[in-house]
Amino acid sequence: MMLENIAARAKRPSLKRWAEDTLAVTRSLRETRLAASAPDPEPEQAARKRAGGRQRAVYSARQGQSLPGTLIRPEGAPPTGDAAVDEAFEGAGTTYDFFKSVFGHAGLDGADMRMVSTVHYGRGYDNAFWNGRQMVYGDGDGEVFLRFTRSLDVIAHELAHGVLEFTANLVYWEQPGALNEHFADVMGSLVKQWHAKTKAADADWLIGAELLGPEVKQAPGIALGLRSLKAPGTAYDDPLLGRDTQPAHMRDLYRGVSDSGGVHINSGIPNVVFHRVATGFGGYAWEKAGRIWWRAFTEKGRMSQRASFREAAKETIEVAGILYDAKAAKLVAAAWDSVGVVPTAIRKPKVEAVEAPQKAPQKAPPKTPPRKVPPKKTPGPKKAPPKTTTPKKAPPKTAPKKAPLKKPAPKKTAPKPAPKRAPARAAAALPARSVRATRRG
Repeated sequence: MMLENIAARAKRPSLKRWAEDTLAVTRSLRETRLAASAPDPEPEQAARKRAGGRQRAVYSARQGQSLPGTLIRPEGAPPTGDAAVDEAFEGAGTTYDFFKSVFGHAGLDGADMRMVSTVHYGRGYDNAFWNGRQMVYGDGDGEVFLRFTRSLDVIAHELAHGVLEFTANLVYWEQPGALNEHFADVMGSLVKQWHAKTKAADADWLIGAELLGPEVKQAPGIALGLRSLKAPGTAYDDPLLGRDTQPAHMRDLYRGVSDSGGVHINSGIPNVVFHRVATGFGGYAWEKAGRIWWRAFTEKGRMSQRASFREAAKETIEVAGILYDAKAAKLVAAAWDSVGVVPTAIRKPKVEAVEAPQKAPQKAPPKTPPRKVPPKKTPGPKKAPPKTTTPKKAPPKTAPKKAPLKKPAPKKTAPKPAPKRAPARAAAALPARSVRATRRG
């Protein structure tokens, strides 16, 4: 979007041309990346046994677009004096050391895969990218953007894309694509903070601050960096670059098709979540917040390829509880809530699990007693044998013909069995109470 703004607003033909050329190349490279058809930069290395530890190789395209180019500095070689070559080499080493020492992850694939970089790509190329196999850096146009190896967080950002390719492999479109960019931004910022030993509260949380050239450092424009994890939407507001459009809340989510469905735009929402979690924990951001995010995004079977923000919230909350405690999980959940993201499969199941058992016993008792009470009242007439006993005793005393005359007398005494029915009703009530008690139990 910044390049599109430059192509539309630049007054000098040279700036327009650089922006348009960069956009054209980037589109073709993105198609290659999405198709996962990037060629192996070092096919001759495939037959060789992998060496342990850092394995870096920096090539030069010599202002062309053929990859990987000419090998300039392999692992173990001294500095060359070419700033772009040496910055790419050292930046890859610092990123490797961070992944290995903090997360125990060796290289990009976890098995010391060679970290191949190509510098001096194209003429005035204003970008850097991971093409699925290697890193590529442009030199910038020198006025709006400087060489892209100047920024350690940009180097680490692009290498983090490589890590995701071997782990979560998030689809590069809409929310999963925004999570892809978000993870890369987080790792880029953490590598810079780790290298400088900066605490979360003192970090600038900017991506690419060192890339901006003199053309955008003039008033009245504001140009702090490419993105801000701390305050999305405030990284730049410049007549040439345009205005930072990153949202910081779901109500402002970009829903268009530009930028692969807003992968760089909407990454601002989870970015601010991570910043709030990191500063909420305090200390160094990579110690707690970084470990939570790393495990949630890279642990096998956790994040799906088409993960949404809600799924990312669910996974980070769960991992916070696993690595630390309920208080940590609550902090992460509050950060997601603050941007309007409600995690899936976290809260609703807990509410249903508590309410369902309570409602069932409350409805059962009132329904069952009325059904069982009527059958228990009917046995009352069955206990009328006292009436039959009186006629049986009557024959020896009186003639059978006079028996009907003496039957009225027992009718007067009929109320006497009534008190005997009271215990029967009480006895019938007892089973109903016992049923209720056992069901509640």
